[in-house]
Amino acid sequence: MNGPQILVEFAPELGIFVPHERRGGPTTAVTDGASTLGHVVESLGVPLTEVGALVVDGGEVPAAHVPAAGERVTVRAVPRPQRVPGAPLRFLLDVHLGTLARRLRLLGVDAAYESTDIGDPALAARSAAERRVLLSRDRGLLRRRELWAGAYVYSDRPDDQLRDVLGRFAPELRPWTRCSACNGTLRAATKDEVADLLEGGTRGTYDVFAQCEACARVFWRGAHHDRLEEIVERALAEFGASGQAGQVGQAGQAGAGLTARTAAGS
Repeated sequence: MNGPQILVEFAPELGIFVPHERRGGPTTAVTDGASTLGHVVESLGVPLTEVGALVVDGGEVPAAHVPAAGERVTVRAVPRPQRVPGAPLRFLLDVHLGTLARRLRLLGVDAAYESTDIGDPALAARSAAERRVLLSRDRGLLRRRELWAGAYVYSDRPDDQLRDVLGRFAPELRPWTRCSACNGTLRAATKDEVADLLEGGTRGTYDVFAQCEACARVFWRGAHHDRLEEIVERALAEFGASGQAGQVGQAGQAGAGLTARTAAGS
């Protein structure tokens, strides 16, 4: 770029995206006189998914604003909790966020997940087609124009990733109501209904079951129950609505266990 100079100051929360010399105060940026402010901000390293407001000389402007020489720009971080208008709140996670996807499903949050790398264009297109917020640590992916909505996941640790997403979007938590494998809805199932899908030891040990309405996997309170219960209780204590933990039905209570065979025998 070789044109009007502007002063740009980034919110401290956005420091992760910009070079060290642009943190902590306003710095000079040279524009081309034609590009939008949104394009300028992204060219400096910050995906627009992470921008809450663009303020020019004290007044908020849209990303389509074309900056003029001498303007002072403040780039604010996205507010928390962030509201996503236009569709029910649901997510799409890229191939690197499988653990986060399973934990969101454990909490009853609608979280689609691509277990194979289908490519950035396909992910962005699915986000737009299904109106899902795309969660990713890939900054380039979050800059794609066809993306409907997105959010950068700031940590590489699953515990911190979960807290980040729950704190940012404040989704409704309905633990034990979604299949951790496919994101389908769980229903209560009797032992007789799922007996053919259970190993002999499981049939003799457990009495309460849930089954996924989409993939037919069967769940029960298995060996991992205590660890999963801890994740749920911690999330509800910090982010759950009062009394939410008591709203879980029989299907959810069973969903704290291991996955048995599907109807197809997998």
